[in-house]
Amino acid sequence: MGHDAIKLELIEWLARLEDEEVIRYLKIVKDSERDHDWWNDLSDEQKAGIERGLKDIDEGRTVPHEEVKQRYGLL
Repeated sequence: MGHDAIKLELIEWLARLEDEEVIRYLKIVKDSERDHDWWNDLSDEQKAGIERGLKDIDEGRTVPHEEVKQRYGLL
């Protein structure tokens, strides 16, 4: 998937997004300085979640995007 397609997918997702916590978090990411490491702004719980996700990827515990879309009727 090209960058333009990813951007469009994110725009469509953001337009439907209702989760205020996620919206506030995305605003923080957007407003953060380019040289600022946003990792430092994350809570320990958020960092742990990202680290668990990266470990899952390293250990092959992933589900292909197409399978997720099919599972949730997004095709």
